[in-house]
Amino acid sequence: MLFFSKFLLRLIRWNNLFVFGVAVVFIGGSSLLAYELEPSTFETRFNGLWWVMTTVTTVGYGDFYPHTVAGKCLGIVVYIFGIGLISITISKVVDALFVYQRKKEEGKLRYAGTNHFVMIDWSQHAENAIKEILNSDPVVEVVLIDTLEKSPIHHERVHYVLGNPQLVATLEMANTSKARAVFIFADEVTQFQNTIRDPAFVDGKTLLVATTVERNYNHVYTIVEIRDKQNLPNFQHIRIDEFIFGSETISQLAVRSAFSPGTSKILTQLLTRTPQGEDLYEIPTQAKWVTFHDAFQDLLQKGATLISDGEHLNINKRLHEEIPLGAKLFVICDKETYGRLTQK
Repeated sequence: MLFFSKFLLRLIRWNNLFVFGVAVVFIGGSSLLAYELEPSTFETRFNGLWWVMTTVTTVGYGDFYPHTVAGKCLGIVVYIFGIGLISITISKVVDALFVYQRKKEEGKLRYAGTNHFVMIDWSQHAENAIKEILNSDPVVEVVLIDTLEKSPIHHERVHYVLGNPQLVATLEMANTSKARAVFIFADEVTQFQNTIRDPAFVDGKTLLVATTVERNYNHVYTIVEIRDKQNLPNFQHIRIDEFIFGSETISQLAVRSAFSPGTSKILTQLLTRTPQGEDLYEIPTQAKWVTFHDAFQDLLQKGATLISDGEHLNINKRLHEEIPLGAKLFVICDKETYGRLTQK
């Protein structure tokens, strides 16, 4: 028993891979040896494996068991060492799962996926954006980068990375080079004080993060939130694909709603994916569409309304123009119609 206890204690301290290897060798060797000692009893090598597995897991069905002295001696060895070995192996597997889960919550694991969205700095805007992404696409994944001790959001398609987004090493942890897009939100609240930061300070940090992203991953689509529009010229030395002015957009929407009641409801419906109702979608061009008029009439018959070519909303004035190469057509339709138009 003293030897057995020392063996198990030493086994516990061994490397996990080594323990797994010992377990595989022990089970495989015992299975082959059981068949070689009593081939008439076990009939096949698989039956030998079955007997060893039911023994080390203390199930003991009794459909196969050794009859000779040599076979019973092997059974004693399997009882003494096998059961302890399998117990330690299982405990190490469970412990490894706990360690993995803890590291994932703490943001210490590198993300290896591709075509994902990278979200930099946790805020209310970031939370809303993540929810909208998850609702818009049933398979896309999101990587959140922040300096919080643990992930602020728990979802199977959201991966958390702990670190300073101004460092390339942190961005590499999020596999930013293979991302679909990067969102850089304004970090409005300090980590230790619940006070709003000065807009210049917030946009200054955003500028540093955006510069790092664009200098190393300028092929990735970048969307940046700016608190103060007056700071926009400071971003001209880097290529940002889109800017968002949160406070300005809210103010403009409030005024539009006052002059034209219901405006906010229409825009909210277009910007938010809903199970029912009309949403805004981008669709590919078709070879049979020569002019915008062709596309407009064909889409109208299929239940969709063409509203813009990229950011240009003057489609009604360009109906007889030919659709240029690289055109980005946006339509308003329901989810079923969008599925038919894109064959998804």
